[in-house]
Amino acid sequence: MTTRYFKLYEDMTDPERWLLGTPIDAEGQEAGSWLFMRGESAHVDGRLRVPIYHPGGALDFSLADTGGFPVVTQNVASVLSKMAPKDVQLFPVDVDSRPEPYFLVNVARTVKCIDEAASEEVQFWTLEDGQPERVGEYRVVAGMRIDPSKVGDAKVFRPWGWTVVIIVAEAIKEALERTGATGMKFAEVTGPLTGS
Repeated sequence: MTTRYFKLYEDMTDPERWLLGTPIDAEGQEAGSWLFMRGESAHVDGRLRVPIYHPGGALDFSLADTGGFPVVTQNVASVLSKMAPKDVQLFPVDVDSRPEPYFLVNVARTVKCIDEAASEEVQFWTLEDGQPERVGEYRVVAGMRIDPSKVGDAKVFRPWGWTVVIIVAEAIKEALERTGATGMKFAEVTGPLTGS
């Protein structure tokens, strides 16, 4: 039986939810998306602080820095550390005005697995786009589908060339759902596209 995989993203349906900003390091400098969205290990000196960009209801799973990377509660962090220790790094963070522990999740694994033929639309950067250093890289991936046979033992990862997305194996999805954690949504990225 083929393992199913799901895009993990933030549930934005609650208008009263909080929004988290860019993490700040001990020196007051921003530690932005570029550090935590590469799909590889990151190094951080000292503890990070995550400001609340827009006040509202706290969530167990939020994408900080305009959707770049997860900030999660202890329950979510425990699932990830137990089930995917080779795939994620967890950095303790202070979230403004919140006493409970939070963790920034760095997805430290990248897998070349996008099924270009099965995806709804895939576009590549070309010379005409004026960014020669990006020629051949993905410019657009809509209705993304992945090839499960290329994933190997990864349970949490970013797809190579399209690291704006986080993918989790079905077992991770189910374990996260069992925690009752708020703020998460899942969309399957295996099998044929459904609907339009």
